[in-house]
Amino acid sequence: MQTYNGKKYFKSLYEKLIGPPKEIRSSSLFHEMSLVPVLAWIGLSADGLSSSAYGPEEAYKALGSHVYLVIFLSIATALTVFIISYAYTRIIEHFPHGGGGYIVSTHLLGNRAGIVSGSALLVDYILTITVSIASCSDAIFSYLPVDIHLLKLPFACFLIIVLIILNLRGVKESKIVLAPIFLIFIITHLMLITVFFTHTDKFLDTMSVFPNNLRNDMNSIGIFGILALFLRAYSIGGGTYTGIEAVSNGLQIIREPRVENGKKTMAYLAISLAMMSVVLFLCYLIFDIRPIKGQTLNATLFSILYNKWRAGYLFSFITILSEGLLLIVAAQTGFLDGPRVMATMAIDSWFPHRFASLSNRLTIHNGIMLMGSAALILLLYTKGSTSMLVIMYSINVFITFSLSQLGMSKFWIKNRNKDMKWKKHIMIHLTGFILCMTILIITIFEKFTKGGWISIMITTFVLSGCYLIHRHYMKVNAAYKKLDKVLIHMPKADKYNPERPDPNGRTAIQLVSDYNGFGIHTLLSMIRNFPNLYKNIIFISVAVVDSGAFKGIEEISALEKFTKTALQRYVELAQSFGIASDYRVIIATDVVESVANLCKDIIKEFPRSTVFTGHATFKYEKFYHRLLHNETAFAIQRNLQWEGITTVILPIRVRI
Repeated sequence: MQTYNGKKYFKSLYEKLIGPPKEIRSSSLFHEMSLVPVLAWIGLSADGLSSSAYGPEEAYKALGSHVYLVIFLSIATALTVFIISYAYTRIIEHFPHGGGGYIVSTHLLGNRAGIVSGSALLVDYILTITVSIASCSDAIFSYLPVDIHLLKLPFACFLIIVLIILNLRGVKESKIVLAPIFLIFIITHLMLITVFFTHTDKFLDTMSVFPNNLRNDMNSIGIFGILALFLRAYSIGGGTYTGIEAVSNGLQIIREPRVENGKKTMAYLAISLAMMSVVLFLCYLIFDIRPIKGQTLNATLFSILYNKWRAGYLFSFITILSEGLLLIVAAQTGFLDGPRVMATMAIDSWFPHRFASLSNRLTIHNGIMLMGSAALILLLYTKGSTSMLVIMYSINVFITFSLSQLGMSKFWIKNRNKDMKWKKHIMIHLTGFILCMTILIITIFEKFTKGGWISIMITTFVLSGCYLIHRHYMKVNAAYKKLDKVLIHMPKADKYNPERPDPNGRTAIQLVSDYNGFGIHTLLSMIRNFPNLYKNIIFISVAVVDSGAFKGIEEISALEKFTKTALQRYVELAQSFGIASDYRVIIATDVVESVANLCKDIIKEFPRSTVFTGHATFKYEKFYHRLLHNETAFAIQRNLQWEGITTVILPIRVRI
């Protein structure tokens, strides 16, 4: 009794933290969970806009004493933002259901390029969380005494744990909670832009010495030295562009008309990011900002900028606090899009299938937990070093950027006879590809020993794991197809029994999915092992709403119809053996709990029931089988037997 009460208490506490289940059949559900452009700007553009907290800083510091080159750097940064953003606008048009790096590369370059892009993208989103939270901690602790900076890393870990809980509650809830933070950031940084324009005299003074600085460097390091220095700073500042793809990746949660709203969101991102980056670069220059230990460049800038104001310290603190809090919003992108990419890869059998499952709050529970845990590990390993994390982050982002732009370039070459404007379209993607590859190559070359090798190693590890998982699933699928070939077209018997099941007769409740050899084998095994014992069979199935089906009420209705059709075929097969049969179906995200509840309801109608389910059995059990093949049958058995319901698992031999 105490165990039961403890379980009930834990469930109640869990629902208070995560929230009650959502109703899948609700016609307003998808409208409620989708985001208008402004909310999408908050949820998806925050990743890109928040990169102004660390991207321009890293680029500016890379210039060393040659800070006058920031004039060129600001122009190049703004142009790059607009080029990449426009290129992804074109991707949005061609992939209206979400055109992230994995999908674009898979469709346009093939599975091999797709899985490379997908693996890099997963690591990218883990690093989105890690670098955003690390940078947030740097920003906030810039205004705190150096003596307590030892608490910076524990504070960052705490933030990640809070975000895991917040994201388990659902997509829209997290955006509404964090929307005010985004608005405060916009207001304070609009003030920064306004203040900048009041210091045009300083800018003109700086520009007046620009020719002398350029002439001195031409004499000392030459044109190639200046170009190399500029390209190095430009590439190291690649973190500035890291969040641009988020809009394309997260297109599924944008409200219809999705393409139009996605393009608006991308435009908001491009304009705000370009403007913010340029203003920060120029402010660093005209106020001669230099690195100070324990402070970010932005914190130093705001302190100098507002030091003569009556409430200057307070306003500069609020500004840097809003920047830090926006980085928390940016970390949301990792939790939002990372599990979605993981789920898409799971549906394609590159990841364990369980990662495509939704929780009863309609979030990709396993993906959120994995992303959050991995982010914590990376944060602890790097000790919260933003500089190292930005390098790792940039490498993975530009792998996916490069493959996406290469894929779109190939698309337009292939379809050049179908569109007269193909040359115009391909130029933007070729330009984007060249820019992205340039940044990627220089970043790896310059920073390989300072974090670059870790990023490449982790991505390679994920890629290798995906290939091993995919190979295993392909072997199992081949074995299942052999079973289907033998059983699915099996001729029906001639003892047809069209009668309704008798509630007083012995009843077998069989859990099935699609109409396939696996389910037929389970049925035949039951008939063979328990001849003439069961007079009724009730076939039950949970139409599982995973991330692949969770796109709209029409898809769920189609899923339910498909499931009922499969169940009817089982009923007809059992009737041909002379057994009275019927079926029950339920739409849900969780198989175990839904099956348990459905079985309890059926047993009220058919008291003399036994539950049967099949389970794939391998001759040589390996340690990874439980991860790749969920233990649904055993979980159902444990759940039902605890309720006193007899449950039998019939083995299905899989030869691989």
